[in-house]
Amino acid sequence: MNIIHDTIVHPLPGDAYLNKEEGMWRVNLPIQYREFIKKNNGGVPEQNSFIANHRSYAIDRFLCILEDANNNKFGVYDIDVTLTRIEDRLTDNEDLVGVELLPIASLFSGDYLCLDFKVSNEAPSVCVWSHEESGELEPVSYIVSSSFEEFLELLS
Repeated sequence: MNIIHDTIVHPLPGDAYLNKEEGMWRVNLPIQYREFIKKNNGGVPEQNSFIANHRSYAIDRFLCILEDANNNKFGVYDIDVTLTRIEDRLTDNEDLVGVELLPIASLFSGDYLCLDFKVSNEAPSVCVWSHEESGELEPVSYIVSSSFEEFLELLS
């Protein structure tokens, strides 16, 4: 899977900042995703469409991880900014500390591609979160692949 080079958002996150974000989100990011985001932060894939659940989806761009989203023109695509906007629609547990669904890419339909930590904090699956079907504390998502690595193969 290739990312259009001039769409990558700088500065790229380092391990120290990724560790801080993991602590805040209370998840362990898959190694493949960590390596991906450290090189392709917020990038647009050359092959941006994939099929899941008998539907075709298109990635607008992967979300980025920024230490200072307020002073970056791509700050709207920062994962923390996205979480702030939709977090009450990503879980059915109002007492949850951390995340169960972590948005990692915006889709052209207004939905998000997410890492799904509901079953496993160590090995999340990848799902599409449906913005039209989800309500406050009533998330609706559809599994796309069993891992981030498997998802990247869908874009090859």
